[in-house]
Amino acid sequence: MADALKSMYNRDFFQGFGEKVKEAYSAFDTGGFTTKIMDDTWEELALKARTRRISETLGEFLPSAYEDAIDVLFRIDEKCVGFPYLFFPDFVEVYGLTEEHWGLSMAALERFTQRSSAEFAVRSFIIHDPERMMRQMLDWSQHPSEHVRRLASEGCRPRLPWGQALTMFKKDPAPVLLILEQLKEDSSLYVRKSVANNLNDIAKDHPAVVISLAKRWLGSNPDTNWIVRHACRTLIRKADPEILELFGYTNSEEGDPLTVSASLSIEPEMLSIGSGSVLQYALRIREGASARVRIEYGIYFVKANGQTSRKLFLLSDKTVSGGSDLTGARKHSWADLTTRRHYPGEHRIMLLVNGQEVAETMLVLEWASQ
Repeated sequence: MADALKSMYNRDFFQGFGEKVKEAYSAFDTGGFTTKIMDDTWEELALKARTRRISETLGEFLPSAYEDAIDVLFRIDEKCVGFPYLFFPDFVEVYGLTEEHWGLSMAALERFTQRSSAEFAVRSFIIHDPERMMRQMLDWSQHPSEHVRRLASEGCRPRLPWGQALTMFKKDPAPVLLILEQLKEDSSLYVRKSVANNLNDIAKDHPAVVISLAKRWLGSNPDTNWIVRHACRTLIRKADPEILELFGYTNSEEGDPLTVSASLSIEPEMLSIGSGSVLQYALRIREGASARVRIEYGIYFVKANGQTSRKLFLLSDKTVSGGSDLTGARKHSWADLTTRRHYPGEHRIMLLVNGQEVAETMLVLEWASQ
């Protein structure tokens, strides 16, 4: 996705942006700005590196005083809306991370995040002065704009994709939880998704903290219930017993397994990387009371070093009657993705019910023929 997005920065984009800047700052050299950015190394740069190149170069072509440069951006930001303008908050991160500019930088981030997003830029401010910045984030959690409230959560996620890791919050998420408490009943789904994703990040390092919070929050508000459920998705996939019980998934009991019988097959059993296969499963739930079941398949993907790593894929999540026979099929593509490459070898494939592996099969993956 990043490769596709980075192509949005082209000469036409910079020409259009330069015209906007010249309306507020007549001395702006659009041609020089574009040439400096799109040098011989431009095509090699990834998305984040391109964003940083733009902000750094912008600083060379705007007024030298930070206050004056920000004033130019303030005068055009209403015309610069959307993902491509992430370099506005990035400009603040590059040039405004000083004590003398702190107040202006906070005002700029608050303003620019409502046009694109400052979730990446705020992280340098958090690392630079965690206590001060988290007080600011707490204030933003009460802001009228959903974009600013989302920034309060998204900006301090311990494991934000593409963002700097916030190691201090991986170790101790307490400052983050103070902010999430303020947002747990937010009226905006945009904000609630961020709160859930933040908690899911925290659950990877502190599962007990999130389980305790989930027990306390669940049932207090329908919007909060949605957050809790989405926040616990990793814990559910890991079949944490407390979480499964909290959300009503039926457990196997001693001498009385939930799944009476189960089978899993795949066709074809041997294929080339880039091809597709079809999985078929069948299982029977024990007699008696109805049961909440989460059915998944897991693939132990072979990695470049020959080791394996399991990835789960959801098939079904529902309540069924006791004694139910459940069947289904799912197509699976073995084409490479930006987030996963495939390697030849034997791939174990498992059928899981409420986190328990109940059936398995095997597929042999080969290099595609040239």
